[in-house]
Amino acid sequence: MNKTSDTPVAVSVIGLGLMGRALAGAFLKAGHPTTVWNRTTARADRLVAEGARLAPTVDDALKAGSVAIICVTDYPAVYELLGASAGALHGTMLINLTSGDSAQAREAARWAEERGARYLDGAIMAIPSAIGTAEAVILHSGPQSYFEAHKSTLQALGTVTHLGADHGLAALYDVAGLAMMWSVLNAWLQGTALVGTAGVDATAFAPFARQIAAGVAEWLPGYAEQIARGSYPAEVSALETDVRAMAHLIEESEAVGVNAELPRLIKAMADRSIAAGHGGEQYPVLIEEFGKPGRN
Repeated sequence: MNKTSDTPVAVSVIGLGLMGRALAGAFLKAGHPTTVWNRTTARADRLVAEGARLAPTVDDALKAGSVAIICVTDYPAVYELLGASAGALHGTMLINLTSGDSAQAREAARWAEERGARYLDGAIMAIPSAIGTAEAVILHSGPQSYFEAHKSTLQALGTVTHLGADHGLAALYDVAGLAMMWSVLNAWLQGTALVGTAGVDATAFAPFARQIAAGVAEWLPGYAEQIARGSYPAEVSALETDVRAMAHLIEESEAVGVNAELPRLIKAMADRSIAAGHGGEQYPVLIEEFGKPGRN
């Protein structure tokens, strides 16, 4: 894990769900004086036993730390908890690790800054048990000076990254990462269902699937360069060739009784791209279809 601050920094954590408790626990383990607040105070019992201080009010929690972390169910809950604390927010370094979308993040930044807070929005790309290890990736967006001032403290939580001044970037990366995760898992489930019709166990197929996924991941930097240039020469395979393979996948799925909705959806997008004259270009040209609003 990245080196954390050698100087203890007082931090506050507002919201003690599974993730909030993990965040507070990591700060405590790193030696930072930690104040916590939660509507249900019993959730703080273990943290208090480990050395945390339980704040009687949200105002008290905001005033207790050099950095205040809030991690609650959604953005409306952020406003509900902090809305009556305008005085305490003034001058506070507030880092919001609540999940939401980019518009919510930008609006929350405006709202907090109007009340005198310094604000970073963030996204946690980890499960609670990973917090405090290098495997926990935590994204931040907002003024870089705010991030740099508190980076060494935040490193107690995991691998921390600053994405840019736009407060919405962390939320955008979060949902983009979810798109990647679900797409990989859905593709694996499709393949697992297919080989399962021949009696192949999921555990037997998984190593092959992992090899394929890793191989495809190696293509991403080169494909990203094509997207950046807006030029998609068919260096490996043309889309019109790929679409024939998609048809084989659909036919095989239907023949063995496996759901073919997902490959049909992707083929429909590829067919539109070919109809627009992109059949001789490489697969990343589909970014033009992904960049359009969906069809009802």
